Amino acid sequence: MNQAAVQGKQPNRDQSLLKIVAILTMLVDHVGVIFFPGVLWLRVIGRIAFPLFCWGIVLGVERTSSWQRYGLRLLLLAIVSQPAYMLALNHSWNQFSVIVTLLLGFLAIVGIQQKWHYSHIWAPVVCVFVAAGFQMDYGWRGVLLIILMYLVKDSKGGLAALMVAFCLYWGGGQILPYGFIQGVTGTGIQPFNQAMREMLSLVRMQSLAILSLPLMLVNTNSGIRLPKWFSYLAYPLHLMALWLLSRIL
Repeated sequence: MNQAAVQGKQPNRDQSLLKIVAILTMLVDHVGVIFFPGVLWLRVIGRIAFPLFCWGIVLGVERTSSWQRYGLRLLLLAIVSQPAYMLALNHSWNQFSVIVTLLLGFLAIVGIQQKWHYSHIWAPVVCVFVAAGFQMDYGWRGVLLIILMYLVKDSKGGLAALMVAFCLYWGGGQILPYGFIQGVTGTGIQPFNQAMREMLSLVRMQSLAILSLPLMLVNTNSGIRLPKWFSYLAYPLHLMALWLLSRIL
């Protein structure tokens, strides 16, 4: 099988384009959190960001020439970002940013790859357990998502099945008003009512991370190349900028 055919069966590896979308949707999400907490559609757009960052970790591990340097950069980014995360999003020192979640997902993948003394078994378990023991964005579910993405990284069908199943499981707070659901299911036709209630009950905030799936499946091949520093600095800098703007306003 030629290389083009193989690439056609793999999920999208256009890393720079996916980083841009992830950063922009993250920015929209944080603008909603800080300035417009009642505007739901900003938070919905923000659900796209995290799966793309998770997929970026998978691609980053795949492409890096030194997992040690990659891990060190993530660790430094987590340390540098923590003050900005605390200020902008009103968290305390023992509530960690999403960078820590991504770092644990990265360490789990390295353990799977390196197989030090059966680390392909214990490293993912330890990383998920650590994420469950501390407060951090997306928590152990986020670490688990990174691990599972790595295991299906060469299959579009596998990634699609994973995202559908994971988003249905994830949930995280129903976003459709109860009155709306009652209105839609008030026709008097019992099978229709039951079917609609079941479908509408699946519309939950974190489940809308499924909106990121087409971006991971369609091979875009944009040719964009981002400077390495851009993707690392985007997280702490945008948080500091939003915090400063909130102080001014």
